Amino acid sequence: MKMTTNYYSIGSIEECLVQVGRVVIIEGQEIAIFRTSDGNVYAVANKSPHPKGGPLAEAIVSGHYIYDPLYDWKIDLTNGAVQAPDKGQVATYPVIVKNKDIQIGFYA
Repeated sequence: MKMTTNYYSIGSIEECLVQVGRVVIIEGQEIAIFRTSDGNVYAVANKSPHPKGGPLAEAIVSGHYIYDPLYDWKIDLTNGAVQAPDKGQVATYPVIVKNKDIQIGFYA
């Protein structure tokens, strides 16, 4: 079965503060949105890959990485990979910015 991607508008890029996470809900899933200092926008699941879980939207942003606010795990926003020595993966979602409108891709 081929999966399709539906894009959902979540607001203007001006509503996303630089280096401050924000939570949006798409189809019942919490997604953390981050705008980096270079102007890129990334979307990841708002759930830490740490065994005890926790939200990621309050993470500290540095470059294209976030630092889990509870466990200080370093996570790559481009692919969701947790950096060594820790291990794990966060779901990432495609982002399109069109005419200042942020659209998040969600698989159906």
